[in-house]
Amino acid sequence: MKLSSNTILITGGSAGIGLAFADRFMKAGNQVIVCGRREEVLQQAKEKFPDLITFVSDLAVEADRIALFDWVTANYPDVNVLVNNAGIQQRFNVLKADAKNDWVYFNKEITINMEASIHLSMLFAPYFSEKENATIINVTSGLAFTPMAIAPIYSATKAAMHSFTMSLRHQLSDTSVEVIEVAPPAVNTDLGGAGLHTSGEPLDAFADGIFQGLEEGKMEIGYGSSVNRLRMSRDDSDKHVENMYNAMKKTIE
Repeated sequence: MKLSSNTILITGGSAGIGLAFADRFMKAGNQVIVCGRREEVLQQAKEKFPDLITFVSDLAVEADRIALFDWVTANYPDVNVLVNNAGIQQRFNVLKADAKNDWVYFNKEITINMEASIHLSMLFAPYFSEKENATIINVTSGLAFTPMAIAPIYSATKAAMHSFTMSLRHQLSDTSVEVIEVAPPAVNTDLGGAGLHTSGEPLDAFADGIFQGLEEGKMEIGYGSSVNRLRMSRDDSDKHVENMYNAMKKTIE
């Protein structure tokens, strides 16, 4: 991936990992567009980074995703990079979850983390294939490889996005479109709620590490504890998941 002179769309780019990526891409000489559901949070991001371009979009809504694609390609036709970063994380006990009455709540995680990213990839891939250089970056998780049992839907959606990203990379291998997977470990952001990831990797160190991976031309980029998870054996993965669950299960009892 060339790291400058791009026009980049980052979903969920108003805070956390998305905004950290936006900052680094702008510093590298790129035009950056971020979208998010909350206008006030986007405004705060723009106050911090005045060159940032913002657009309000609820990625849980199919029509909003299509409107985002239409708006970006009409107003910024040079767009050539999509970063599917938006995501939510819900932790719950399946024995206590009210899947009958609260399915909308649980399904939103599937829609945001998986459906929206797949839909946007499929919208932009044909458009990008006409470009000289283009990239789709899917932000998955170390939990795509070793699931966190107390966040079962989150882990499943990230595993699905890992699989989709591999397929997308092969399907686009004869085009100009590169497909990159970024698999973060726990990072100190507000994902899932304030305070849940305070022991995670520092955000700035993580973002710098990912950009080093981009500079090195890697197609799968981990950081910290997620590096080993990308190539962990099945037996080691099973043991890791068991140990992690035993350490955290009390939080959902």
